[in-house]
Amino acid sequence: MPSGETDGADSPLLAKLRARIRRDGPLPVDRYMEACLADPEHGYWLKAASIGADGDFITAPEISQVFGELIGLWCAVVWQSLACPAPLRLIELGPGRGTLMRDALRAARGVPGFLEAISVHLVEVSWALREVQRGVLLGSPSPPNPLSITWPETLKDVPEGPAIIIANEFLDALPVRQAVLHDGAWRERVVELDAEGALRFAIGPAVDMGGVPGAVPKQGDIVEMRPSEGELLAQIAQRVGPVVALFIDYGPAEAAIGDTLQAVRRHRYVDPLSAPGAADLTAHVQFAPLAREAHAAGLAADGPMLQAEFLGRLGIAERAARLMAANPQRAGDIEAAVQRLISPTGMGQLFKVLAVRTRDLPPPPPFG
Repeated sequence: MPSGETDGADSPLLAKLRARIRRDGPLPVDRYMEACLADPEHGYWLKAASIGADGDFITAPEISQVFGELIGLWCAVVWQSLACPAPLRLIELGPGRGTLMRDALRAARGVPGFLEAISVHLVEVSWALREVQRGVLLGSPSPPNPLSITWPETLKDVPEGPAIIIANEFLDALPVRQAVLHDGAWRERVVELDAEGALRFAIGPAVDMGGVPGAVPKQGDIVEMRPSEGELLAQIAQRVGPVVALFIDYGPAEAAIGDTLQAVRRHRYVDPLSAPGAADLTAHVQFAPLAREAHAAGLAADGPMLQAEFLGRLGIAERAARLMAANPQRAGDIEAAVQRLISPTGMGQLFKVLAVRTRDLPPPPPFG
């Protein structure tokens, strides 16, 4: 299996990984991914400038303000469907630069009572990104003051009570395990060292996969599992009070076989084994298994729905038209950004939306 490229120079994390592998043996892919993203000294999530045109990748809220505005209005409508509870915990998992929440709050302030009822909780592990989020949200004149915003490290740290959870491009960054079909048996895919000390993929010990849905696998096929998805859904199910969660991410609607681990640096795909800690690592979200896990946790699931359909039903064309009318000098840029979000050959079809809710609640819009 191929070795990772050195990208011109060893990354600071590479020496730690070499020592760890030599001491403890090859790393399963999820442990490698976790180290690259979350190492306390050199992990990728310590970078504050990773998102945006000048970073490594761009997300929907950074493409167009309309995306966050529609999510904000969606939250307000869901709050009304819950009989307007106060307080309502408005939670975002992996809030990036805080752009989505800023735009959401600005749009939702037109709904009477909503901002007064909510407390905002941004679940963020990166201290660098927390500082960016503070500047964007607390330094913005959009939401009225005082607005209660906290930065818990995990969902468990958010106070109980009625909650709406937003997770845009959050699940794809959760570490994945990979299993390779080798000589008729599923074996763990691992990261080891070659004779020169470079990282490379290899085949590890046997792993019990049970039944693999979909096509009949063949020699060399790879199946991905994301155990932390089930853990997150269990935490949502255990919360006290009604909860509605919205997951927006990229990946197939049905279960699929294949290696989807990818690394992005400076808006270009790179070898996932090159420069660990310096590139963003993600893998596709498989929405049908995610929905089944939600049901197994005692929740109801709605969707998945294509992002283009979801945003279309929320009125993205109408909202974009109003924004273009108010800013005619920027009309072309606004239209191009919106088209990027809903294009059937791009984000509009690749990205899916799944709603997860307490079972006795009705489906949220536009699923109901």
